[in-house]
Formats: sequence, structure tokens, C-alpha cells
Amino acid sequence: MRATVMYEAGDVRVEDVPDSKIEQPTDALVTVTAACICGSDLWPYGSMPASDGPARMGHEAIGIVQETGAEVATVKKGDLVVAPFAISDGTCEFCREGLQTSCVNSTFWDTEPHEGCQSEAVRVPYADGTLVKLPVAPDSVLMPSLLTLSDVFGTGYHAAATGGVRRGSKVTVIGDGAVGLLAVLSAKRLGAEQIVLMGRHAERTDLGREFGATDVVAERGEEGVERVRELTGGHGSHVVLEAVGNMPAYQQAVGAVRPGGIISRVGVPQYEEAPIGFGSLFGRNVRLAGGPAPVRAYIDELLPPILDGSIEPGKVFDATTDLDGVPTGYQEMADRKTLKVLVKP
Repeated sequence: MRATVMYEAGDVRVEDVPDSKIEQPTDALVTVTAACICGSDLWPYGSMPASDGPARMGHEAIGIVQETGAEVATVKKGDLVVAPFAISDGTCEFCREGLQTSCVNSTFWDTEPHEGCQSEAVRVPYADGTLVKLPVAPDSVLMPSLLTLSDVFGTGYHAAATGGVRRGSKVTVIGDGAVGLLAVLSAKRLGAEQIVLMGRHAERTDLGREFGATDVVAERGEEGVERVRELTGGHGSHVVLEAVGNMPAYQQAVGAVRPGGIISRVGVPQYEEAPIGFGSLFGRNVRLAGGPAPVRAYIDELLPPILDGSIEPGKVFDATTDLDGVPTGYQEMADRKTLKVLVKP
């Protein structure tokens, strides 16, 4: 079969690899019908050393079950399923608490050496805990929106939910990538009164306004923080949703949050140390939230409004390609020519 492999920064190839196959009785073999390139894939694309490659790529997928292990009970051959970016057994204490990204048997697709969702097929460990059956046909027009359930919509929602967004909240979203835009959509659904989107790409911030942003701030750094404070009455936002992951974004979040507020981070942090002391968080009673989104826990809640057409998170996809076009898709996302690339193997 064919799959996407990253050898080092900037070097993505589509190659013939050994076919995925059932290895454990809890596995399912899934033919991938839709996958995508994630903004988080751009971090290794920009910096991965050759010593870390080759690495199979892709952690978001929809597909058709072709085969199941003897212990799989919730899906069967022919089912259309969505695979979240974290693999989870569905039975441990953390899964039962809705924290599948801390499952005692959890792993992420990016740590599976011989599997990746930007491919023709994938072996899904712990199929019962990971996969969710979709009640639509594989050619449904809803497919782009349904694919966002595997990561970006659930991640944006996790930012808003753990940030405590509620009716009347003033919210700032940092980042106009797919996760940031869907954090805007999520904050709107949770009742935010004001949503300030910090981004400088007009075609993206226009979509952010469609999703519910009331204001757009193109400035960055201290200038951007001051603009947010002006828009929020001088004190900052109740909740800041940080969807980038680098230090400048975190610093903007610290500056934009009001005393007693919450910073919810879902951008994959590219740092280990950050200001949390008296002058940054402690003295203002600011709290940190967020983390890797247990998107499996949110699918049951987010699926119905997609099915009934009341929301369309799939609008974050602005380009589509087959497997052959995946390397170009990485480059175009890195160059900010496209927002998010849908892959149809």
C-alpha cells in the first residue's frame, strides 16, 4: 500500500510500504477514505532532524472497516468510522472520565512507527475504544465536517470547554489556523458574548467572523495585547484560547487575559518553560487549562449539529488532494497558501 513518510524537515514522500494488517484481537483494519494534513504536522515539517526519520504521517482519518480482530465488538466490516488522533482502550479509569488522551493504553498516531492516517489503509489498535461509527454514506457531502471530529473541531471545543467559556463570556482566540477558527465556533456555541480573533490572514479571519468572531485583531505582541484590552473594556478577556503553541502566542495570552481569567492552551507547546510567576499569572489569579484534547469524549456531542447542518466546521478545508499531492500540500500549508488540506487516498 502507499503511505506518507517524512524523512526530515521539508522532505515528505509518498511511498510503497508494507500493508497494514491485524496484529492484535482488539485491532481493526480500516481503508482510509478521507484524511488531512494538520497544523501540528508543520512543526516536524519545519524542524525534524533526519535522525528522527523516516516517520509515518497523519493522525486524522475517516474510513471503511475491512477486517476486525476477534475481540472487536462495536464496529464490523463495512462500517464507516472516524478515528480520533489519540488511540484509547475506552475502558480504563481515564477513558471512563472522558480523558482518553491519558488512557493507560493510550498512544498517538504520531508515535505508531508503522501506521499513519495519510495512507491507503491503517491498523487501528483498541478499535472499540477508538473508532466511532458514522451514520452516513462514504460519499456524503458532510465528509469534510465529519473529518474535523478526528481532531481540529474537538480540539477547538476542548479549548473552549476547559477554558470555562459560558454565556456572556468575553473570549480572545489566538491563532487563525483551523483549530483557532473552530475554537471561535466552539466559543460561540457555548454562549460567548464577545469573541476577539487574533489573526492576520483576511480569508481566514473572514471565516472566523462567519463562525462567530465579533472582532479581529491583526496586530501581534504588545500592540496586539493593547488592542484586545481596548476592545474588552481595558481589562482583557475572561478566557483566552491559545491555538498556536509558540512562546509569542503564550505571551500574548498572558497579556490579553483579565485578572481571575483562564488561559486555555491547545496549540502543541514548542517550549517547556513559560512565565507563571507573580508578575504573569499568580498575582492576577490567572489559571491555565487545556492540553491534548480527548476528542473521543466530544464526538457524541458534536456529531448531531453536523448531521443536521446547523454547523459546518468542514469549511476550514480550502484544498483537496490525493496522496500524490500530499508533499505539495505540506509546503503550501507551511507557506500559508492554504489553511487545511483534505486528502482523499
